[in-house]
Amino acid sequence: MTNRKPEDHVKLFLPGPTEVREEILDAQGRWMIGHRMPEAIQLFGRIQPKLRKVFRTEYRVYITASSGTGMWEAASRNCVAKKVLHCTNGSFGDRWIDVARSNGKEVEVLEVEWGKPVLPEMVVERLGAGGFDAVAFVQNETSVGVANPARDIAAAVRAMPDGQDITIMVDSVSGMSGMEMEPDLWGIDIVLTSSQKAFALPPGLAFASVSDRALEKAKTVPYRGYYFDYVELEKYLVKDQTPATPAISLLYALDTQLDTMLAEGMEHRWKRHLVMRDLVVNWAVSRGFKLFSEDLQYASPTVTTIENTHNLSIKDLNGFLRTRGMIISNGYGKLKDKCFRIGHMGDWQVADIEELLNNMDEYLQTIGIAVGETA
Repeated sequence: MTNRKPEDHVKLFLPGPTEVREEILDAQGRWMIGHRMPEAIQLFGRIQPKLRKVFRTEYRVYITASSGTGMWEAASRNCVAKKVLHCTNGSFGDRWIDVARSNGKEVEVLEVEWGKPVLPEMVVERLGAGGFDAVAFVQNETSVGVANPARDIAAAVRAMPDGQDITIMVDSVSGMSGMEMEPDLWGIDIVLTSSQKAFALPPGLAFASVSDRALEKAKTVPYRGYYFDYVELEKYLVKDQTPATPAISLLYALDTQLDTMLAEGMEHRWKRHLVMRDLVVNWAVSRGFKLFSEDLQYASPTVTTIENTHNLSIKDLNGFLRTRGMIISNGYGKLKDKCFRIGHMGDWQVADIEELLNNMDEYLQTIGIAVGETA
């Protein structure tokens, strides 16, 4: 039995939380089990190999009952012993810096103008000063719709004389499963994400792939805390368990969703997100808007940040869209009202994006903005 009423449903074209299919919502409603019962151990044991396939890793993927912010803290506490170079070009890169500093880590910042990508040569130049044992950056900066070239950055770091000694930590919160990521092939030690973005799950779970190199380093770093301690997580992971009580209902949903994701295939899933991205980009440009990401090469596959060129009331636009049972997002932080963001991630299909854009066209026409064919 469910309290979900069709008339209450608002389709979420947001950068997160994203739309969750009814099948996934229903999966949470199974009978509760104790987290040390055989059934829970079997559930976790089913999930782990599927998660590794999604993360494209032969190493482990830790699961915590938290948001992705928790995995920021985990990376900072476990794998920064000397000094970390934090690269940022948006709000979430900035916030990870705050998390590292609040955990007492020595931080140096590479700041790039919002709308522009963090490039490999920038990272190498700063690391070349020496004294660093870690570098951290956001693969897909949700606030600005810019995808930083994780593969190229990692390759450049590894090619440095001391590059093998630097722990590479990547936030892929709004990227993982919606854009290409190959941590093992690219030599990335830590990739973290959370459930409410391209995984198309309810909020409440966070995941991180952690290399053997990163785990061994963690064993040498003091004051790792407890809840996000990689060594403690590993001790339970090998037993198909977690140190603390997991979010069991969300694990049921995750188990079901992983089957769907793997049935689609990660390459196909990445491609679908690119097709949806291009549809939104072409729509925006043909309607006289400008992308906040200055170079399409670095435009995010999962969220498009669009400059409010026509000086729309984002509140009124969303008011109209709500009458059609859908919603988009305002700009984030200092970009509020100056931009709007369309999330095209998770289980959305091309037809869903077309429906959204058709409704946005209708709104534009009501306020006197001409609408032509999508480029």
